[in-house]
Amino acid sequence: MNPPVKSELIAQWKRDEAAIFEGWDFSYIKDRVLEEEPGWDYRALARELVKKSAAVLDVATGGGEVFSSFAPFPGRAVAVEGYRPNVAVARKRLAPLGVQVLEGGEGPLPFAGNTFDLVLNRHGAFAAAEIYRVLREKGTFLTQQVDGGNLIELLDHFEVKPKWPDHGFGNVRQRMQEVGFHVERGEEWKGKARFLDVGAVVYFLKAIPWCVDGFSVDSHLEYLRRLQEKLEREGRLEFTYARFLVWARK
Repeated sequence: MNPPVKSELIAQWKRDEAAIFEGWDFSYIKDRVLEEEPGWDYRALARELVKKSAAVLDVATGGGEVFSSFAPFPGRAVAVEGYRPNVAVARKRLAPLGVQVLEGGEGPLPFAGNTFDLVLNRHGAFAAAEIYRVLREKGTFLTQQVDGGNLIELLDHFEVKPKWPDHGFGNVRQRMQEVGFHVERGEEWKGKARFLDVGAVVYFLKAIPWCVDGFSVDSHLEYLRRLQEKLEREGRLEFTYARFLVWARK
């Protein structure tokens, strides 16, 4: 018979489950997850491109956490976000920096063709043909994407399959080339993320609900109990991050 989970652990997991998640801000668990980083630095690459841009668009800006770090913007700066609750968060953060924030993203973009000389996208869905359309001739598109096999061990633990198993560098590069992009740089990377406690996993899965559909402490308590056993047995909860970078030009 499996030992019961201590009541104080369940209470902590429920506090983590109820903790506020806003925009794309994981600071609540920043000291409870140790993350390796890709060999490239997306923020540094984007910041240098922004410095030379007369008109930049950030697609899937979340709460504007990353895009705001590129200020001051030398020219026009616009952000779009498809998740409605994040739009207000992004406007609060970005409007004081002179950034216009609109709702939208994966579908048709609300801009005329040949509008921007730079489009950025970090960890968000995008339509390659739309990015190509709104870019000016010789404009740049820089994106860091989460590979479809991201955190595969964690998904396996919860007995779920990746939602987008074909979302990888090869397929994305092909789609971009098909609409006319010249891919100047492309890199793939895998690294480790170590969660220091099960409650950090709880918060993560609540923040990103598409990982494990219908996740809650109550409905997935047995899976959490097994994670706690693994942590106590092995001293760590380690999973694989998978990312890829694409730098392309129109």
